Formats: sequence, C-alpha cells, structure tokens
Amino acid sequence: MKVMVVGGGGREHAIVKSLKKNAGITELYCLPGNGGIAADAVCVPIGAKDTDGIVRFAVENGIDYAVVAPDDPLVLGTVDRLNAEGIPCFGPTAAAARIEGSKIFAKQLMKKYGIPTAEFRVFTDPGDALEYVATCPLPTVIKADGLALGKGVIIAKTRGEAETAVREMMISGRFGDSGRQILIEQCLTGPEVSVLAFTDGVTVCPMISSMDHKRAHDGNEGPNTGGMGTVAPNPYYTDSVADECMKTIFLPTVRAMAAEGCPFKGCLYFGLMLTTDGPKVIEYNCRFGDPETQVVLPLLENDLLTIMLAVTDGTLDANRPVFSDKHACCVIEASDGYPGKYASGFPVKSEPYPGTEIFYAGVKLTDSGELVTSGGRVLGITAVADSLAEAVKTAYAATGKTGFENAYYRKDIGAEALKAVR
Repeated sequence: MKVMVVGGGGREHAIVKSLKKNAGITELYCLPGNGGIAADAVCVPIGAKDTDGIVRFAVENGIDYAVVAPDDPLVLGTVDRLNAEGIPCFGPTAAAARIEGSKIFAKQLMKKYGIPTAEFRVFTDPGDALEYVATCPLPTVIKADGLALGKGVIIAKTRGEAETAVREMMISGRFGDSGRQILIEQCLTGPEVSVLAFTDGVTVCPMISSMDHKRAHDGNEGPNTGGMGTVAPNPYYTDSVADECMKTIFLPTVRAMAAEGCPFKGCLYFGLMLTTDGPKVIEYNCRFGDPETQVVLPLLENDLLTIMLAVTDGTLDANRPVFSDKHACCVIEASDGYPGKYASGFPVKSEPYPGTEIFYAGVKLTDSGELVTSGGRVLGITAVADSLAEAVKTAYAATGKTGFENAYYRKDIGAEALKAVR
C-alpha cells in the first residue's frame, strides 16, 4: 500500500513513525517532509499548501491513501481535491475544516447547539472593536478569525494591550486576511486540557488527554507559540470530567457538524478549559495538534493506519484505538528568539537516549548531508515512562544530549502537571 503524509513538522514525523509500524505499507512518502523525517519516509519537495502539486504527485504515483495533517491544506480543500481523484484521505473536507479555519464559524456553531464555551462578540469594524475594548471586562481574549500559525490569540490584561491587539489584527494586518474579522471573548480560568479525538462523523474516540505549554518562557510567560512542550495524560482530566465532556462537548460537536451538512471525519482537537462551571471549549482544531501528537501517538498500542482507514470508511466503532497506561513528556528545543526573529543553519546534534524518541521539525539536510536548523521549533524530545515524574526526568536527560548552537527550551515542562499528582 502506498501512503502519503502531507506536512513537514514534528507532528508529521510522529505520524510517519507510527504509520511505519504497519507492515502493509510498501511505500511511505511525506510532502514536503524535512531532513529528519527523511530517515523514515521518502520526502518530496512539494509544499503543504501546493494543492495542485500534491494532487498531481498522488495521481502520478498511484497513492492508495493520503493523510493530510496540517490546518492550511485542510482548509484549502486538499482532501476534497484528492477525493475527487478517487484517493481516500484521513482528514476533513474544507467545509468541515471551517471549525478551525474560522473561529467565528466555530463559536456560532457552539452557540447554536448549546455547546459550553466563553461568551463572545464578533467584530468586522476596527472602530467598533476599539470602542468595545475601552470598557469591556479585563482580562479579555482577542482572536483573529482565521488561521495564524497558532499565534492569533492575545490575552489582553490591560486596555493598552487590548487596543494594540485590535489595531495589529484589524488595521496593521499582522495576520493578513485572517484578522479582518475578530472575536473578543470572555477570559476563562482553570486548568487547560487538550483532547484529540478520532471521529468518522458518528463515533467519537478520544485519545489520551494532554497538557500543552503555549508560552515561550518558563512560568507561562512570554508570547504565545505553537507549543513548547506537552505531557500526557493530563492529571486534571479525570474520568468524571471525560464523561461530562463526551456528553456535553464531543458528541454534540460531531452531531452539530453533521446537522450543518458538513460531517467531520478525521482528528478533531478539543482545546478545553476546566472552569468552576464545568468544562468549556476554548478552541477547536481540525487536525492533530502539534506538539500534542508527539506525546499521544507514542502511547497508542494498536495500529494507526487501521484506525485511520476506519475513520475514512465509517467503521471506527469496530476499530477503536487502544492506549497504554504509561505517561509521556515532550520537550521542544527551539531556535533562540522564537516565535520572533531567530537565526538558523546551525548543525544539529542528536543522540539516541533510552526510553525516548526524537521528532524533527525545523530541520533540513545540506548538500553534504548534514542536518541543520531551518525553523523556529526544531526538535521534540519525547520520553515514555511508567510515571509522569520519570517521563519528565527522562525527557530532560535526553534533551541534554541533543542540541544546536542557539537552542532554547523551557525548563518547566510538566511542572504544573506534577503538582496535580503529588
């Protein structure tokens, strides 16, 4: 079976490594992949947003199944285009991917179907938005409507921060068309939980919960990033919370999408806040999270491809995922300066370490075959162990064996979770 994975980051490397365990895959491609993924799949230099190139490659090379992993190609309709050529895919259609591609669509869906989330207002005029933030309760959350590489969310603690966020999104065009419309919503408080779920449009199978660390610096300080590390499972996500989420959030969301004529098939990401009023949705993503995937898939015990095919075929109820009862921790090594400006091109040193895996993100191979940095987030070092404390300890021990000249990583990944289990 010829399988193609679209994308080129640490998430895609985790997916490739998991798929590679299936002996029925005769050829495994990654478009565009990266210099680290090249050790596990054939990397093809076609960008994830080059829909025409992706479809052409799939047709010309007789691809049997495609996994479209990142948000951009999903929102652009890559799954629709591949399906039109008779190539089955893991991932939602463009209509279903709106659940991430438009935060306004997602919030209005939740409001219509009674799915718990923060109170919100939609703004299309910057003057109206500036007038609102001059008097609204603080802190407040300001979100660009469209995709913004995980950075289109500002938690404004002061009037000045709120006004700056509105101006940057709506007037200065910091996020392009994504910020032409914005949401301003109530700031929820409580433990955050990430839950990825397989769904075939009817059945919902949540994966192991996780805790992301979005801020760039220790103590949850600094700007938002795509994620600086994760642990799984999340100790705040108890069995009773999971049951409540299934009843009030997961199933209602999937049923709402079907009722709207855009059934969701693929991986649906639920970003949750466990408030004193119960769990509420912060955001949806239409795909595997990054770096949540790097701690969730290493805990998957049965075959990923079989599950993905079941999602596509509508037979997920008979092919449910099974997860280990172990714990995982992923520490991201990033280029110093990320998510702002940073230098790249530094040689990467990585050594195997017992109980860990390295997932490569912002790396490339030079003409001489040397692996060098080429992005903001460079490496994800994941450890799996019997306890969370051991997973965290092992991940950091392995991180000390890897690196590059301007490497930066948070020193407190898992610290908050460990407080909850002591």
